[in-house]
Formats: sequence, C-alpha cells, structure tokens
Amino acid sequence: MRPHSTAPATDAVQLTLQGPVAVIRLCRPAKRNALSDGLILAIRHTFENLPAGTRAAVIHGEGDHFCAGLDLSELQERDAGEGVHHSRMWHNALDQVQHGPVPVIAALHGAVVGGGLELASACHIRVADETTFFALPEGTRGIFVGGGGAVRIPKLIGAARMTDMMLTGRVYNAVDGERIGLAQYLVPTGTALEKALELAQRIATNAPLTNYALMHALPRIAEQPADHGFFTEALMASIAQAAPEAKERVRAFLEGKAAKVQKG
Repeated sequence: MRPHSTAPATDAVQLTLQGPVAVIRLCRPAKRNALSDGLILAIRHTFENLPAGTRAAVIHGEGDHFCAGLDLSELQERDAGEGVHHSRMWHNALDQVQHGPVPVIAALHGAVVGGGLELASACHIRVADETTFFALPEGTRGIFVGGGGAVRIPKLIGAARMTDMMLTGRVYNAVDGERIGLAQYLVPTGTALEKALELAQRIATNAPLTNYALMHALPRIAEQPADHGFFTEALMASIAQAAPEAKERVRAFLEGKAAKVQKG
C-alpha cells in the first residue's frame, strides 16, 4: 500500500499572467476537462508555484465545459488503504487552491459535475454563466465523493441539498445553482471568464494581509465556538490593521483621498 506516484500532467494546465492575476486554464477539452490524477497533481503544482507578485488567480476550463468530474476511464480498482491515499492526494491538491497564497475565482460554464464541483467549491468565489449546470452523480454510480466535496459543498448549500443531489442525481441549472449558493455571480453566456478577471483584478488591489485573513482566518473562525471565534477575530483584526499598507489606506480615507462606498 503506497501513496499515489502519478506525475503531474503539466500539459493539461496552462498558466498565463494578466498583471498580478494568474489565469489557470484546464486544457483537456476533448475530455470535457475531466480530472485525471495527472491533472489534479498539475493543479497542485501550479498553485504551489505561482509566480512572484501574483495577488489573485482565476481558474477556468477550455472548450464547452469547466470540468465534467472524475475521468472514469482512469478509475482503478483499489483496496481500502490505496483508496484512502488516493483521496488524500486530491485533498492535498485542492487544499492548495483553498488555502494557498492568493484568492481564487472560478469561471464556470457548461458542466460543473462531480470532481469539477469539488474543485469549484475549493475556490473562494464562483462566477457561473447561463450554460452552467451542477451535479453530483457519484451516488448513482455506486461511489462517493472523495475530493473534499463532503466537507466543502455542504458549507455552500447545506447537507440536505447535497444529499438530495447524490441520492437522486438532481442537476441544478445556472439560475438555481446561483440561488442555492453554488455560485455567487450569474452572468450571460460566454462572459464568466471576463467577470472573473474583473473581480480578480479588483481583489488584487486589496491589502495582501486582508486577503490572506479572509482566506485563512475567516473559514476557521466560522468553525470555532463563538468565544474562540471572537478572540481569533480580535487577533486577526489587530494584526491586519497594524500592517503599514493598512495604515496608509486608512490615512488616505481620513484625508478624503480614497473612494467612499457607493450604492450598488
């Protein structure tokens, strides 16, 4: 029983830069960007090695779909121990997305299914266009989610909705997916990447320590008992506001040099 030793499929992921934003594209359109082990390891490698100066990232899929889930052609028979190692490999890779150095926005279109939804749920913001559909077919295929979906997806939509999706094979369209919390933004067909890039460029202008706190501290505070959460919040707030960049931004606001919040 050994940990998985597949090499990263570096040709399945393309990284480009738009200023401080890393744009990460899944490049298996003929497979609807289905997740092979090599692709999962390439995602991990990419997020572990983001270029210096990256302040935000966008992940999207080439072709007609974001990601249609696990590449079932690679599904292997494994004993229980091998299955645990395989699942933990996925956990480690997607943890680099959720708990890496920068906020990640997913630009969704077409299929966001199974492992594709697990990947999307590891991102911090999800933008869906009108072609997007969400599903968790593992329940009807005799398997169970293994890429962190059992933890992340109920935090977005609740355990009851996830249970329904897996028991019945229910598919949510883009409108209903946004309504229940699978996406935060719903945009016209073909514009998810444009919107995601717009958000990423805006996020990249935030103070890095504030972004880091939102990625790393806020989810943990939400898991803590209230008295622990309040204390963690106080610590994080004091650290963030002590940063030189934060002091400069507050000073600019007080001097009338920063934009005020406007009605949306």
